[in-house]
Amino acid sequence: MNLRSRSKVSAEVNMSSMTDLVFLLLIFFILASTLVTSSALDIILPKSGAQTVKKKNITLTVNEDLEFDVNGTIVSYDQVERTLLGEVGKLPADEQAVVVLRADQTVPTGETVRLLDIGYRNNMKMIIATDPN
Repeated sequence: MNLRSRSKVSAEVNMSSMTDLVFLLLIFFILASTLVTSSALDIILPKSGAQTVKKKNITLTVNEDLEFDVNGTIVSYDQVERTLLGEVGKLPADEQAVVVLRADQTVPTGETVRLLDIGYRNNMKMIIATDPN
């Protein structure tokens, strides 16, 4: 009498579902990390203890080489005002334009004031972004 079982139990573990999960997580983190960058220009903001603004309509970024970026579009200084007015025109009529000025800490104060003056001439609310302490 043969009492041994003819079907042997396999000790292998099927890893195909685990690799699918790992690839999905990898794709998620790659896509999520590309959305984290806030602007095209790499800058270091000055430190401040001031409260940050949660609502950002238009972002104007200036790096140490005096390159200007309006909502992801790099423009020259001569085009900054026209581009800002174009971005303000895209907003709903009942919403006031808020321009967040992200100036590198090495940008001279005179350049920052020139940009703030553009906002003043066009009745735009402008705030300067800083890093919290």
